[in-house]
Amino acid sequence: MAYAVQLLSGKKKLEDCTPLFQEPKYADKLKQLQEIFKVTDEVKETGLVFHEDKCTGCGNCVMVCPEDVAASHLIAGGKGSRAEGVVFRVENGKAKIIDLTKCRRMGTQKTCRVCEIYCGAGAIEIRSVGG
Repeated sequence: MAYAVQLLSGKKKLEDCTPLFQEPKYADKLKQLQEIFKVTDEVKETGLVFHEDKCTGCGNCVMVCPEDVAASHLIAGGKGSRAEGVVFRVENGKAKIIDLTKCRRMGTQKTCRVCEIYCGAGAIEIRSVGG
């Protein structure tokens, strides 16, 4: 349990638990943990938190995201483009994060807040990130 607490607090990494990587019986658990912590690492990097339960599916986040518009000019016009390389997409009546690594907040630029500003439902929250 102590390892789990340290893992969640960022003091330990998955790689610190060698049995996860060395013993085949843990392969499924390792895959699940890697998926969970991939998202957590991206949130730590960008500060973007998406509250799906608050999302109304209006698509404002998709239409105003500079990276989404750069991927396809049709997005700015409200067309439901299936372009690749987008941050957000509306699917089944809710916005979804497709690829957070495309977000302008990845890396050193932390000033973009367009999606949060235009989300009238409060489903997108930008938390401050250290660094």
